[in-house]
Amino acid sequence: MALVVSDYFLNKLETSADELLVDLACFLYEKRRMSFGKAKTLSGLNRAAFQKALGDRLIYMNYDEEELNTDLKNLNIQL
Repeated sequence: MALVVSDYFLNKLETSADELLVDLACFLYEKRRMSFGKAKTLSGLNRAAFQKALGDRLIYMNYDEEELNTDLKNLNIQL
């Protein structure tokens, strides 16, 4: 599926198509509609740049207790 946004709207929003994609990816990630990896891919940014884009928008990483336990197990850390 292709999403076409006219230059008229991009000019009215004072943004570029690339920045609009980053905004959309961040929004979908924040709403938990898209995983970090998929949102990063949609944004066209690398991992560090996408993390920065999230931080710039005050969007926190979705990191739940299950992921923490998996990380602790992988690191051989017992609490």
